[in-house]
Amino acid sequence: MEEKQQHKSHRLLLNNRRTGTVSGVTDVISFDIAEILLETEQGMLTIKGADLHVNRLTLEKGEVDIEGRIDSMAYSEVADFQKTSASLLGRLFK
Repeated sequence: MEEKQQHKSHRLLLNNRRTGTVSGVTDVISFDIAEILLETEQGMLTIKGADLHVNRLTLEKGEVDIEGRIDSMAYSEVADFQKTSASLLGRLFK
């Protein structure tokens, strides 16, 4: 029997590559002025750009507002991100 995964609503709204709202966020992994890494209901979301800021963070509602110059947005699987993090940490502490 196949198990169906139910995802909460995930939405990404981008205005003129300067501001954006992301819903369906389960965790904020990291953020700085060049990159924001979010765990969402649909996988890991990497946002790259310049002068990036997290203006509003409401994890209870799963919403994040961002601003800055947004150059790229890319999704990856959470499992892929965890493998990469583990191998990086393993190399650092050898």
